[in-house]
Amino acid sequence: MIIGVAGLGTMGLGIVQTYAQAGFSVLATDAHGPARGSALARLAAALAPRVAKGAMTDEARDALLARVTVIDSADQFAPAALIIEAIVERLDAKQALFTALAAAAPEAVLATNTSSIPVHQIAAGLARPERLLGLHFFNPAPVMKLVELIGPVGCDPQALALARQVTEAAGKTVINAPDRPGFIVNRCARPFYGEALALLEEGRSPGEIDAAMQAAGYRLGPFALIDLIGADINLAATEGLSAAMGGHPRYHVFAALRAQVAAGALGAKTGRGFTFKGEAAPVPPDAASIVARIEAALVNEACWLLSEGGVTRDGIDTALKLGLNFPRGPFGMLDHHGAATIRATLAALEAATSLKGRYAPAPELAA
Repeated sequence: MIIGVAGLGTMGLGIVQTYAQAGFSVLATDAHGPARGSALARLAAALAPRVAKGAMTDEARDALLARVTVIDSADQFAPAALIIEAIVERLDAKQALFTALAAAAPEAVLATNTSSIPVHQIAAGLARPERLLGLHFFNPAPVMKLVELIGPVGCDPQALALARQVTEAAGKTVINAPDRPGFIVNRCARPFYGEALALLEEGRSPGEIDAAMQAAGYRLGPFALIDLIGADINLAATEGLSAAMGGHPRYHVFAALRAQVAAGALGAKTGRGFTFKGEAAPVPPDAASIVARIEAALVNEACWLLSEGGVTRDGIDTALKLGLNFPRGPFGMLDHHGAATIRATLAALEAATSLKGRYAPAPELAA
């Protein structure tokens, strides 16, 4: 089976590597000539550390590279059974590309790697919109185990089955996600950042908030994760979800995040961030209350998503653990704290906030 990948930036090239190292032949292209011309060299460079430490032989690297063919344009994708788009997050650009892909390979299953745009919007206007689905990989794609599979209403079950089959064959854990803003991970992760930013604006330091979360088993605190991803990327995701959800206060965009981006303190990419290269802070005496607040908001958001249908408790927990390296998922948190404690925490937060409705409990948490 031949897999196609359109877009050869960091994510697209990572998707190419993911399928090629699983033994699939891959056709790949990019609208920009330099990206096409450098693709194989960049892929070889990405594999070099594995070769250097003995995790991959020279022969295996060469075989992987031989399975990748860089083509000049989308109209050469005809042999592909599945074509994955990984280009800029703009609806018009994605729709134009899929129109070209559908014409070039009318029998192929088409997939978007969008992280924020509802898949049914991208499919609108296609002659066969039921052949387009979402395959949302996480960066770095060859390493991260999670892929969200998004099937809009009316999506062809055979298309979904094919996408799941080849992606699981590539070693990924594929979780069904609803075709709603943020899917699972980007939707349910917002309180992890949002409550941390609320605490920051209330006078707590990024270091102590991160230290509290790390003491509770989180690999990275929320501010270290923002610095790793990029404050600009986090802001764009937060603004996008806020707009998609009608400006609901659960998705409030905090001024502290906007200020960080305006100052150019984006994290690792600029060498300045909330905690980037700063001294590790000690665990604060009230760490448990910080964790309880953030986890209560995480549980509530997951429960709101569950109430909307199209996803399961296990699916949400698995997605958050694999997509963000959380020590447990929101429903594991619910089991740990208990619904009564979560309700009490949310009620106290609601009473204290000016963002009324932000902490309204989901139906799943009703007494």
